[in-house]
Amino acid sequence: MASTSYPPGRTGLLLIDTVNEVFDPAGKGYPLFAEEFTRIGTFANLTRLLAGAREHGVSVLFSGMSYTEHEYASWGRLTGIHRQMFDNRLFQAGTWAVEYHPELAPAPGEVSLAAHKNIDVFASTDLDAQLRHHGVDHLAVAGMIGTMCVESTARTAMERGYHVTTLTDATAATGGAAGYDAMVARYELFSHATHTVDEYLAAVAASR
Repeated sequence: MASTSYPPGRTGLLLIDTVNEVFDPAGKGYPLFAEEFTRIGTFANLTRLLAGAREHGVSVLFSGMSYTEHEYASWGRLTGIHRQMFDNRLFQAGTWAVEYHPELAPAPGEVSLAAHKNIDVFASTDLDAQLRHHGVDHLAVAGMIGTMCVESTARTAMERGYHVTTLTDATAATGGAAGYDAMVARYELFSHATHTVDEYLAAVAASR
């Protein structure tokens, strides 16, 4: 896509599920994506993205998923992904698993949203309110899972009138390389810009 301008004071970055469950090798979710993380360079790209966003004054927001024992036991109408998470007690509230990975965690003054319960972060958190209060109308979305929470949240952001940037190498997909390629092709259809981390940071720097 063509070069995009990112207005100072109106540009934000949402990092989804950058938690130990997904990004620490001891997390239950890590083995599901380990090969793709290595192939894409996901973790290093996310840490570079976060550092660059902070350097350039981008508003950074974090969204983590968690479920209580009561929710595991009482929720009805489970989707397939919820059933997988609940059966394996992924993202268990109050545990190390749902803490942000130390290298992908909020700094003082950065926003940590209420825990999201659905695939779309807008659906069950204060994301929209936080973006509006912080004056953000240009939103980049990264983190995990690229084909689930990232994609769903980015689609909703577009529908709500935000300028949406998806980042191809700061995530990973279900379905391996083929799933990843199909995901990136979809990103380009509903995003206003689809960039690598380096492309995004260069465009943000050029907009300063």
